[in-house]
Amino acid sequence: MTTHSIDFRIYYEDTDAGGIVYHARYLAFAERARTEAIRSLGMPAASLLTDFGLVFVVHDATINYRIPLKLDDIVTVTTRLLDQKAASCRLEQVFTRGEDFCARVDVVLACVKAEDGRPARFPPLWRDLLRRLAAEE
Repeated sequence: MTTHSIDFRIYYEDTDAGGIVYHARYLAFAERARTEAIRSLGMPAASLLTDFGLVFVVHDATINYRIPLKLDDIVTVTTRLLDQKAASCRLEQVFTRGEDFCARVDVVLACVKAEDGRPARFPPLWRDLLRRLAAEE
């Protein structure tokens, strides 16, 4: 089991007039990091829809900001699974700049049927895949 880390550079489009990352961009970076975490395990996120007719939706997200990210910073987003249930999972995504802890996103994703938005159990393949994002203890 492992966590997944990916680096992003902060561009002008990510910042406000003061050169500080706009708060909603953290959610965009977190989304990209989750997609790449799944891809790194050998499965493109789109295959949940194409193979099973299911999608992930954000059920709940909390962001805790500590140190602002700024223009041209390199941020590392580390993703790990905290909890998994039959039709949902909870992930932690930590934003760091070098050794500095900058922010944390706690997100609950629900697995739903694309056709009607009703909750659906993770297919066994996906349940096992997501478990691989749990940090070793």
